[in-house]
Amino acid sequence: MHIGPYKLDNNLFLAPMAGVTDRPFRQLCKKLGAGMAVSEMVSSNSLLWGSKKTLRRANHDGETEPRSVQIAGADPELMAQAARHNVDRGAQIIDINMGCPAKKICNVYAGSALLQDEILVGNILESVVNAVNVPVTLKIRTGWDRDNRNAVNVARIAESSGIQLLAIHGRTRACMYKGDAEYETIAAVKAATKLPIIANGDIKSPEKARQVLALTKADGLMIGRAAQGYPWIFREISHYLETGEKLAPPSVTEVSDTLLTHLENLYAFYGEFTGVRMARKHISWYSKGLRHGGQFRATVNRVETTKEQLCVTREFFERQSAFVAGQAA
Repeated sequence: MHIGPYKLDNNLFLAPMAGVTDRPFRQLCKKLGAGMAVSEMVSSNSLLWGSKKTLRRANHDGETEPRSVQIAGADPELMAQAARHNVDRGAQIIDINMGCPAKKICNVYAGSALLQDEILVGNILESVVNAVNVPVTLKIRTGWDRDNRNAVNVARIAESSGIQLLAIHGRTRACMYKGDAEYETIAAVKAATKLPIIANGDIKSPEKARQVLALTKADGLMIGRAAQGYPWIFREISHYLETGEKLAPPSVTEVSDTLLTHLENLYAFYGEFTGVRMARKHISWYSKGLRHGGQFRATVNRVETTKEQLCVTREFFERQSAFVAGQAA
């Protein structure tokens, strides 16, 4: 798969998720099989560009190419300025967010709220595409609500505006993350345009990945929540799609080693105070479903230093390994 001049290793995308897909997590998912990973959402408000949070969100130092930065906003000119600003700072692809369902985003008429105004959608897309000389991609939902699924119309607007790839989450904004994703609208978009289409929503297993590709005829898949605490999902899906065979899940030792390295990278990226706090959610995800995981999370969420957090986490996984070894014996 290509996006402009960039050839991807495969057609599996890590979905951009605020507070999750920072540089350490993007790098990890790429290492474990994601062909593409987009940054967290960056505001088009220039007053925020110099903030630590925004600078971190657009930080791609040492990351494998292509470097894609997602921008969000509702004003065509401000979005164009944001695109130029991020390209000047090293972005090789600009992704436009018209899929975020969060109230604080929709209340300022950004994210998926834009799907209510197809004229504005076209103005934003054309403004951004014309502002930069790099590929521009788009992320949307199937519509604003179930009575207004207009993804086909938006896709046609995107195609005529010069968008080079379209990712679609199989829910409306009103659905948030409730219920099951539906793929019929994604299939209709694929049939109605020549754009490369990336299907997103509820892709939690290799089998589901193959099913969604078959249902939608999409060109690729985007995985978000299923990668939280389980970045191995990318290599498992990739292997299954290539061979039809399922890989064994990672061993407790591999999970432990991966998590501890992830924590070290988070500390280096954020510093001790913020790093410890950002790490808590990842530790929670990695330990979900493990023996005495609830007790472990209650303990580890109270520690305040990187040294303590690493120590408590390491000890927990050593106990997991001992338990598994005891069962095998």
